[in-house]
Amino acid sequence: MQSELDEEVVRVTMTLPNPTESATSAEERAALVEAVRDFADARLAPFANQRDADHEFSVETLREAGQLGLGAICVREDVGGAGLSRLDAIAIYEELARGDIALATYISIHNMVVGMIDAEGTDEQRHRWVPQLATMDELASYCLTEPGAGSDAAAVATTAVRDGDDYVLTGTKQFISGAGTSAVYVVMARTGGADPALQGSRGMTAFIVPGDAPGLSFGAEEQKMGWRAQPTRAVILDGVRIPAANRLGSEGDGFGIAMRGLNGGRLGIAAASIGGAQFALERTIAYVKDRATFGQPLATRQHVQFQLADMETELQAARALLERAAAMLDAKAPDAPVACAMAKRFATDTGFRVADEALQLHGGYGYLHEYGIERVVRDLRVHRILEGSNEMMRMIVGRALLGRR
Repeated sequence: MQSELDEEVVRVTMTLPNPTESATSAEERAALVEAVRDFADARLAPFANQRDADHEFSVETLREAGQLGLGAICVREDVGGAGLSRLDAIAIYEELARGDIALATYISIHNMVVGMIDAEGTDEQRHRWVPQLATMDELASYCLTEPGAGSDAAAVATTAVRDGDDYVLTGTKQFISGAGTSAVYVVMARTGGADPALQGSRGMTAFIVPGDAPGLSFGAEEQKMGWRAQPTRAVILDGVRIPAANRLGSEGDGFGIAMRGLNGGRLGIAAASIGGAQFALERTIAYVKDRATFGQPLATRQHVQFQLADMETELQAARALLERAAAMLDAKAPDAPVACAMAKRFATDTGFRVADEALQLHGGYGYLHEYGIERVVRDLRVHRILEGSNEMMRMIVGRALLGRR
C-alpha cells in the first residue's frame, strides 16, 4: 500500500505545473487544481478520519506537499517559492480541504507565515529562513493570540526588550497551530515599554523565533472539538534571547505586518471552508440517491432537491466572493482587506451551514464518524472564530462603510 501511494506522489509531482511559472491562465489553473486534487485523493482523504480519531499530525504528508510546491505557494521563486497568485492559492486550499480540512488549514497557516517572512523580511532573512520552509522540511507557526488578547490583537502583552544586539522575549501565546512541532515561530511582541505613545497597535514588533531557542517551551496539547489532526498548544517564552537580526521589519511595524499577513490567511481559511463543505455536499448527493424512505429515494423528494440546490448556490456564491477578494489582494487594491473580511465571514458561515445541512440529510448516519460528515462539521466550526472572528469581520466591513478606520 505504501509503495502504491509513493508512486502516486511521483505521478502527481510530474503533472503539477512548474512552480517557477505562475499559473495564471484558466488552463494552467485547471491543471494545477487537478494535480492537487489527485494528491488530496491519494494522500489526504483516505486517512482523514483515522488521523482525526488518532490526533495524528502527519509531518510526512506535509513534506510530500512541500515536494509539490505547496509550502510557499505565493512566495517569490528566488527563495524556493512557487510564485503563484492568491487566486491559485485559494483553488489549492479548497482542493486540499476536500481531502482533509485539518491538514489543509495547517498548510494555509504555514504559508501565511512563510509569506510574511518573504514579504516583510530583508533579503538576508528571506534566504536564511524561507528555503527550508518552502519544502516543508521545516514547519512554521504564527504567534499573535494570547490568553488575554484574541480579537483585540492590539492588547498583546508579550514583551521584547532590547539588550545590546539581542532582544529578550517574555510572554505566552495561546491556541498556536503546530506548536511544539514547528521549527520557526513568527511572534508578535510589545517593544514600546511604558511609553504612552507606543501603546496599543503602535508598540508591536514582529520577530522570527527558532524552535530550539533556549527559554522556549510549549503547553500541553489542547483537546479540541475539531482540527484534531493538527496540534494546538500554548507557546511560552521565558526570557527567550534572539539576535536583533531576527526582528521582522522595524520596531512598531508588527501590527501592520500581522494584519497584512492575516489578509491572506483569511482567504485560506475561507477556501478550506468551501472545500470541506463541497466534500460534504458531494457525499450527500450520493447518499440521497441511494437512500430510500417510504418506498422512494430521498433524491426524488422536492424538499431535498430544494435543499441541495440552496447548498450548491450558496457555495458558488461564497466561491465567487472569495475569488473577487483574492483578485483584489493580488492587485493590491486599497480596499482588499475589506474584501478579504467579507469573503472570510461569508465563506466560513456558509461552509459550516452547508456541512450541518449535509449531516441533517444523512440522518443518524451523518452523526457516525465513519461517514466523515460529522468530522467536517467539527472542523469547520472553528473557521468562524480564527484568523479574526466573524464578528470582527463584520466590524471591519461596517467601519469601512461608515468611513471609519
